[in-house]
Amino acid sequence: MNNESETYPVSLAIDFPETANRLTTFFRIFTVIPIMIVLALIGGSSYQGTAISSGGILFLPVLLLILFRQKYPRWWFDWNLALTRFFLRVGAYMLLLRHEYPSTDEEQAVHVQLNYPSVKQELNRWLPLVKWFLAIPHYLVLFFLGLAVFFVSVYAWFYILFTGRYPAAVFDFVVGVVRWNLRVEAYAVLLITDRYPPFSLEP
Repeated sequence: MNNESETYPVSLAIDFPETANRLTTFFRIFTVIPIMIVLALIGGSSYQGTAISSGGILFLPVLLLILFRQKYPRWWFDWNLALTRFFLRVGAYMLLLRHEYPSTDEEQAVHVQLNYPSVKQELNRWLPLVKWFLAIPHYLVLFFLGLAVFFVSVYAWFYILFTGRYPAAVFDFVVGVVRWNLRVEAYAVLLITDRYPPFSLEP
């Protein structure tokens, strides 16, 4: 593990389930629907819940305030953090990483930490204009990793049905991809850090 990934201002840990619920795993595509509806109502209809002005993750308002005022209002950060945590709890449930139904407010077994930035000391006011472009190499890699996550999750679905357990190696890989994606989103969308995300699945 390199020093950059150790000190990156974003962390994600998901508790490994000792046992898996075969019944809810079999019907997961249906049981996730109600909480997905709630998530859609909060996140709006925009891509991956990223909103331009309201509903979902605040992006453009944050960009403009960093650019012109060098400010990131704490309550905007808290909103983005809470919604990111909710997204990831639902994602963990949908990917079979966890089996308790996702809470709208409790942390449960998905632990997400984002460091609140000191804008004037830590953020370049002009960089948010090009972060989306700088992050393109990550998005290309994550596209193929996302395909891999789909196929290994199908494998995990069958594995759970037959054994009642989630395969540990697959769990580590999927969590690593989710963590990688979170770091990229923190850099390019949440705008909480100017440190370029590491190309790494490691914590």
